Amino acid sequence: MDVDLIFKIAAVGIVVAVLNQVLVRSGREEQAMLTTLAGVIVVLMVLIQQISSLFSAVKQTFGF
Repeated sequence: MDVDLIFKIAAVGIVVAVLNQVLVRSGREEQAMLTTLAGVIVVLMVLIQQISSLFSAVKQTFGF
């Protein structure tokens, strides 16, 4: 398991959670929601990149 990947995802989660709380407490719920959505998109992009690498390794292993 790639520990760096876990730390990247955790870091994004922490930053998004802090920004979300700051924005909600300052009355900017819409920006808080958009920040959360952006965080989810960033994590999904990281995961998609990892899945793509996995598929490439499988293809190479089996000679596809």
